[in-house]
Amino acid sequence: MVVQAEETATEAAIVADGLVKCFGDVEAVRGVSFRVPEGKVLGLLGPNGAGKTTVVRMLTTLSRPDGGTARVLGLDVRERPQEVRAIIGLAGQYAAIDENLTGRENLRLVGKLSHLPGSVIGGRADELLERFDLTRAANRIARTYSGGMRRRLDLAAALVHEPPVLFLDEPTTGLDPQGRNGLWEVIEDLVAGGTTVLLTTQYLEEADYLADDIVVIDHGAVIAQGTATELKAGLGATVIEVGFRDDAAAGAAVALLASVGAVERDGKRVNLSVSGEDGAGSMLRMVRVLDEARMEPATLTLHEPTLDDVFLSLTGHAAEVAESDDGDDGDGSGSGGAAGRRGRRARRSAR
Repeated sequence: MVVQAEETATEAAIVADGLVKCFGDVEAVRGVSFRVPEGKVLGLLGPNGAGKTTVVRMLTTLSRPDGGTARVLGLDVRERPQEVRAIIGLAGQYAAIDENLTGRENLRLVGKLSHLPGSVIGGRADELLERFDLTRAANRIARTYSGGMRRRLDLAAALVHEPPVLFLDEPTTGLDPQGRNGLWEVIEDLVAGGTTVLLTTQYLEEADYLADDIVVIDHGAVIAQGTATELKAGLGATVIEVGFRDDAAAGAAVALLASVGAVERDGKRVNLSVSGEDGAGSMLRMVRVLDEARMEPATLTLHEPTLDDVFLSLTGHAAEVAESDDGDDGDGSGSGGAAGRRGRRARRSAR
């Protein structure tokens, strides 16, 4: 079955407008709105129970919204669910594969369920097995796969029918750092090829690295939206921490550095708060001021706002990254805990 998306010359690939979902007396999603342009990545960020999975289930026609509207490539998810399903791919928190089939058999089965021509299915399965580095394991039963291999096979299955829009619900849950980085590379390649991606995650580093825009959800509502840079800039100051070898030098530095930014002294350490948009430039000016006064700092550290800081500021608590897999996203439909790591990675050079 071939479905043509509606003409969307000015409309984003994914549109959520005031989405609401209730479970009994609990309003799990409260008026969530956002737009995802074609060929971009939106990161849906939030703690366990925030409502991320519920939003994804509504956008992918698995759960009917109680209020608001949602469209994928111009197709209303309530009015035309079958057509929406034909143009999207979904990889959930858990690998939705048949563990009693081989990797190749899983992909061929998905091809048949997607009504691909029989002459195409075999070649498409082989292409995806190679793309996801699963060729050598293609004829192994899936239950013998590692966690990372299962996640890759699950994502491959979501791509069998080459959907232009892909929903990834915490795709790196349970993966080790190597597996996570490998999946990030796959997602980058898909986006470079024009695929639109909505990604839910608890990993702040993941959202920072992959997403063009980020929507932060807490208690079922959007509490912030923007690029990672914009969200960080909203916190304000970057702090330059300067350490000196004695109290006298620190005291003298306070007066000298007042022309660069707001200065606070804590013993032998001086903290200089400057504009978040000009942290590097302010550090350079500070070094020049100290050099002209023939003062040499013992230590020098630049502390820029991170998404961790943004999340803490917005929600009042740090991002929750659970070790187990039994967290709940508030809809009783499944969940995802995860083990995460922190770190800074350069954003994609194509941005």
